Amino acid sequence: MEINFHLPGLRQNYPLNMLLLGLMERKPEYFREGIRIASFYGEFPMSLWNGGRPSGQDQCDGAYIREVVRNINSKGIAVRYTWTNMLLNEEDLKDPYCNFCMKVADNGMNEVMIFSPILEKYIRENYPSYKLNSSTCKRIRDIDQVNQELEKDYYMVVLDYNFNSKFEELEKIQDKARCEILVNTGCNPDCPRRGKHYENIAKNQRIMLKNRNMPPDRQIPLEPWYCRYGDDSDFHEIQSFRTYIKADELWEKYVSMGFKNFKVEGRTADLFWLLETYCYYLVKPEYQGQARILLLDNLVANRVIMLNRLKPKKWIPEE
Repeated sequence: MEINFHLPGLRQNYPLNMLLLGLMERKPEYFREGIRIASFYGEFPMSLWNGGRPSGQDQCDGAYIREVVRNINSKGIAVRYTWTNMLLNEEDLKDPYCNFCMKVADNGMNEVMIFSPILEKYIRENYPSYKLNSSTCKRIRDIDQVNQELEKDYYMVVLDYNFNSKFEELEKIQDKARCEILVNTGCNPDCPRRGKHYENIAKNQRIMLKNRNMPPDRQIPLEPWYCRYGDDSDFHEIQSFRTYIKADELWEKYVSMGFKNFKVEGRTADLFWLLETYCYYLVKPEYQGQARILLLDNLVANRVIMLNRLKPKKWIPEE
């Protein structure tokens, strides 16, 4: 059975993602059986329609966007835009940058993660070649509602992470092959502020876009955010959460139930954290050390990671 992984990053993580693909081609024996990278998800900063995670501030030029889409698609992998901003209005649909991104990838191969009904309607009418996925940002916590969502015209439905360890509930899903499971969320189970966090990201994204055209003394302050339920979670701590899916469990439990789509969180993650996560889920345990070193060496060779070199000194004898 083919197992699809959906990995984060069209900008910040793009170099690591492409190096990972290269390693999979050169060293297929390193990787777990049956895995396939099905999509890279995210946005090109700064995209007004983006949601779920804050977008960076280094807005990309058109040539870069075209190159990234072309390179990813040439590997048989979909670009999946995370257009899940929940606070969009009709005027926002005219955003030239987001529409440019859509036109560049409008080739029948790519996808959109959707939340807003008005944006969904707009995309269905103007970009019908895109596959639309129902976002986990909708926070659907009832299995009957999940099944209703699967009856709609969505390519895939991303489940709320709180279902992860509830196997009796997961068994009730009628079309498991079209569900996607988030395997490594950093949020505590049943986080009461997850929805508010999405709203905060949407508000601040709009503020950051306005600030780009304002002098420093007229910048609008961002709305502050701190969440004691997840902001301080690290790579090892989240593995103790009941919602975290361990690599062996993924195959032994979830794949055997009929699920085959798994999403790795990490659009804004630290590069080393993400590399460790990729190795954990995708690479056989006996090859994780080799894979880690090869990826790190290539990140250095491609100047993604910069190493400080010691400057040579001349020895002078003491008098």
